[in-house]
Amino acid sequence: MFRTSLTNLKTVLIQKRGNRMIFQTKANAMKVIPVPVLEDNYSYVVIDESTKEAAVVDPVEPEKVLPVVEQHGANLKHLITTHHHSDHSGGNEKLVAQRENLTVYGGEDRVPAVNHLVKDGEEFKIGNIVAKALFTLCHTRGSVSFFLQDKDDKVVFTGDTLFIGGCGRFFEGTADQMYNSLINVLGKLPEETKVYCGHEYTKGNLRFAESIEPNNQALKDKIQWASKNQQTVPSTIGDELKFNPFMRVNVDDVKKATGKNDPIDVMGALREMKNNFK
Repeated sequence: MFRTSLTNLKTVLIQKRGNRMIFQTKANAMKVIPVPVLEDNYSYVVIDESTKEAAVVDPVEPEKVLPVVEQHGANLKHLITTHHHSDHSGGNEKLVAQRENLTVYGGEDRVPAVNHLVKDGEEFKIGNIVAKALFTLCHTRGSVSFFLQDKDDKVVFTGDTLFIGGCGRFFEGTADQMYNSLINVLGKLPEETKVYCGHEYTKGNLRFAESIEPNNQALKDKIQWASKNQQTVPSTIGDELKFNPFMRVNVDDVKKATGKNDPIDVMGALREMKNNFK
């Protein structure tokens, strides 16, 4: 059974009395609620607590997502789709039929019910949360990651582009595109950015990563942590840079494991190795 985690708490210093500091835990404006769906997918509910405006990300099973929105007394206005594959977008038409006036964001017209095709770098707001569309092509030619931030938090929804410890298959793209998506786009986000991906593939990804870098201590620590948790989201960009081989294609040990030197060739070799990994 998955455990639902909320990323809306922050400890802040509210008073200092002599040598004594008084802290208080308060709710951030942005709340992210992972919703396990299908066999191993994640949908997400995003709520701006200051306005109660909400968005849902890849709500493939609306019957599981809508009760979460309602439980928090939020007003659903946005439907964000990372890519057109049915295990992410399959609930779009059903949800639009149930809720009027939803803005459905996507990167291409293969996304069901899309009524707002985003441009790379385009920004929009969910209440007071600023969302930015980042084209992260390769898994599909219309894959988009969505970077959200408020005054306290930064998060990114990566769909099937970046997983914890891994990345998506190159169904409609090339190693060069995945290199750009992971290294030049997602890898340049602030390291504290929380990563919310589209599937719970972490344990298998980490086993493969261990075959590439068996002496990576950050990876060993992550494997131990993941073994105790059924739900492993979120990660952070900073952590992925420490143990995810697909974000470490410029690291000598990863190059050596693939027998390649050019980082784009390393990316392609890693994907092929992962495809055949048992």
